[in-house]
Amino acid sequence: MSMNETPQANRIHIAFFGRRNTGKSSLVNAVTGQNLAIVSDIKGTTTDPVYKSMEMLPLGPVVIIDTPGFDDEGELGEMRVNRAKRVLNKTDLAVLVLEANTPSLSETESRFIDILKAKNIPYIAVFNKGDLHSTEEKSEILTVSAKTGLNIDKLKNRITELAFLKDSDKKLVSDLINKNDFVILVIPIDKAAPKGRLILPQQQVIRDILEAGAAVIAVRETELQKTLSCIGVKPALVITDSQVFKEVSAIVPQEIALTSFSILFARYKGFLETSVKGASCLDTLNEGDKILICEGCTHHRQCDDIGTVKIPRLIKAHCSKEIQYSFCSAGDFPQDLSAYKLIIHCGSCMLNEREMQYRRDLAGEQNIPFTNYGITLAHLSGILKRSIAVFST
Repeated sequence: MSMNETPQANRIHIAFFGRRNTGKSSLVNAVTGQNLAIVSDIKGTTTDPVYKSMEMLPLGPVVIIDTPGFDDEGELGEMRVNRAKRVLNKTDLAVLVLEANTPSLSETESRFIDILKAKNIPYIAVFNKGDLHSTEEKSEILTVSAKTGLNIDKLKNRITELAFLKDSDKKLVSDLINKNDFVILVIPIDKAAPKGRLILPQQQVIRDILEAGAAVIAVRETELQKTLSCIGVKPALVITDSQVFKEVSAIVPQEIALTSFSILFARYKGFLETSVKGASCLDTLNEGDKILICEGCTHHRQCDDIGTVKIPRLIKAHCSKEIQYSFCSAGDFPQDLSAYKLIIHCGSCMLNEREMQYRRDLAGEQNIPFTNYGITLAHLSGILKRSIAVFST
């Protein structure tokens, strides 16, 4: 996969923070060499976080994020500040932009650094507008100028040193198979399937299998039985879309390893164990309990949508209780989870690992069980033990 094809969830997220009018947007443009952000002398020009996927050599594929000033004022300003703070939940590296004529950190900036440290986010502090103010190097804070290019290369080098390619040795599936193995992917083509293409998790799994030197056979569930009988060899693994988990499990012999795309992503994003434990909550639901079902992206929901229709229907059949549901998508994850008995998340292919860690940790801090679609469907179908066995072999 070339760098410009790297999914946003797999890119290092570098966010620029600071007070209004410190030149964050100008610095973003200087570091990237592109006019990514609107620049103005008027305070508060950046009103919403701006995301841009790009290549930042020699680092590689990144997402650059320009944020509103965290000292904005008034009711509208407070909303902008909250949006800027939410960016922290997906930030792998922060650049804190200070103005060069500032003799010391403001109280707001000091508090922000405390937040970065508490969240264990590596950061670089820089004095911008070095062309306007003659400022001696203070401790480890670099003086730069977005206008003249002063020390921009030094800043890029510091970013590269800190924003190392995270978990580059992590694999979706290639560590579970060997060269020349056969792997079967079961991909339903129904009303929910995008016209003319495969969804991102399927693309990523195929790419990882091919890089391992194994062969991929992709079929619909309706052709799976015939395919198994015709290929003449035992597949090393069958990976299925979660919505046909039960049907596929009935077809695939027990001696063949079986799992789902969603379960692979739970392991890849580091919350497989949490999700398996959380799924046990499905056996203890009571009348009137509330469940939060989360999507990591926004999409047009079909009449038999997996999150809003299929999972609630299967839960009702499983526990024979009337359960209440709330739904959220993309960045709309609530901070107060106390009303919920359980959180069921999608496979998170569109969210980076730090964002998923934030959501998982937030649930853990409030003692709310957390699981995902694939593990939920495997549990409700009675095949969870089988679907995670491949990770212990």
